[in-house]
Amino acid sequence: MKNPDELQTILIVEDSDDDYEIMTEGLAAESRIRNPVLRCEDGREALAYLLREGDYSDPQRSPAPGIILLDLNLPGIDGREVLRRIKGTPRLRRIPVVVLTTSDDERDVEDCYELGANSYIQKPVDLDKFLFAIRQLTDYWLGIAILPKD
Repeated sequence: MKNPDELQTILIVEDSDDDYEIMTEGLAAESRIRNPVLRCEDGREALAYLLREGDYSDPQRSPAPGIILLDLNLPGIDGREVLRRIKGTPRLRRIPVVVLTTSDDERDVEDCYELGANSYIQKPVDLDKFLFAIRQLTDYWLGIAILPKD
């Protein structure tokens, strides 16, 4: 297990309360995952957080995430635009972005990888499969992969 002082924030950008709850439940089920989890409910809030604007201007209260779990279908500014802005901003582009969406449309997959997504995962409809996907995601991104430091 990593040193708690080295744990990086997980930023979940998700408008669905149900999906957010499943993700946090999946993360909590992994007892070795103790990373702080923060949520932004739409693209505008996510960009304000990441760019440290408005309520998020204090870096102590809005630490840079080690990884971003991003829904594509967000109200207002959608996940594609959030991804475009993240990967187009020099200080943000190295943060891994995992797209979690219900879409299996090949164009969405291609567009997200073209924009710089690090992974694209279709959200399973079945609760157990969704929890399994979250566990697999955390095993790799938070257990095996070495994430860049802020």
